[in-house]
Amino acid sequence: MNYRLLGRTGMKVSELCLGTMEFGRGADEATSVHLLERFVEAGGNFIDTADVYNEGVSEEIIGRWMKHQRRDALVIATKVRFPMGQSPNDVGLSRKHILSAIENSLRRLQTDYIDLYQVHCWDQLTPLEETLDTLNTLVKSGKVRYIGASNYTAWQLQRAVDLSRHNGWEPFCCLQPLYNLLDRDIEIEIMPVCQNEGLGIIPWSPLRGGWLSGRYKRGMTRPPQNSRVEEASKHNWSERWEVYNTERTWNIIDALFAITAETGKSVAQVALNWVKDRPGVTAPIIGVRTMQHLEDNLGATGWSLSSEHRDWLDRVSDIPLPYPQSFIHNARRE
Repeated sequence: MNYRLLGRTGMKVSELCLGTMEFGRGADEATSVHLLERFVEAGGNFIDTADVYNEGVSEEIIGRWMKHQRRDALVIATKVRFPMGQSPNDVGLSRKHILSAIENSLRRLQTDYIDLYQVHCWDQLTPLEETLDTLNTLVKSGKVRYIGASNYTAWQLQRAVDLSRHNGWEPFCCLQPLYNLLDRDIEIEIMPVCQNEGLGIIPWSPLRGGWLSGRYKRGMTRPPQNSRVEEASKHNWSERWEVYNTERTWNIIDALFAITAETGKSVAQVALNWVKDRPGVTAPIIGVRTMQHLEDNLGATGWSLSSEHRDWLDRVSDIPLPYPQSFIHNARRE
């Protein structure tokens, strides 16, 4: 597996990141440990979790596993923002909650430091200055090596970059957004901010909850039983069937199957390879729960789509620009 620099830092991370949201839920501890060991054996060093994943169980599983690993060989990322208790201050990005959350994450992960500490989502109640100043303190203390964001709009991200620069605080080095062939909205404004400011992009859900895994084909009238998409429809999650059962989705999936027939790769490998090599992307986060899924996803590395296949996927998944981007695009000077 190849390695890439995370944003403008000097830290190298594997070109695939192992997402662990299913640890302690879809994957029990024994399976989770096997997934971690196989990922590292394949050359992966980048592992992403969050305090809220299964109420801390994901972090705990990783922590017990890390006791038998060389800590400095791993890049461990976790996140803070969402509720971790019933108290009014057990949520958000206030100084109080962040300082409490980091200690709890360090305890669950059984480590002295977090390589990448990410704010999980914008917090409209806490002043951004308070959040960024607190994160800067964590870096200065040595408890955190780098900081990043997830689920920010373009203006929120740019505001954070500008405030950190103005105050001499540690800047965000990366953004963790939703990005895949079905969801390309970040290309309109968020991706340009990341590229202009030197933030690495580590996309979550690069296979969109299984939609791009090869399990879905044109003509289906409902999601497979016990699938992520079926569960999403029950809980009103964003990847639910009624959101993506569209002609655009089936055109993208048709193209993926056609390319697999020409390349010998799987649908998931083609979809992941497309994301992995998009401009500005550092490492897609693969959220696997079985060894079969992991082995298939690992096959997305070590090769590249042809320019013809990449252009084909670009065209079939393209989205129309909204105003004023469309107006600006049409008025550009060659």
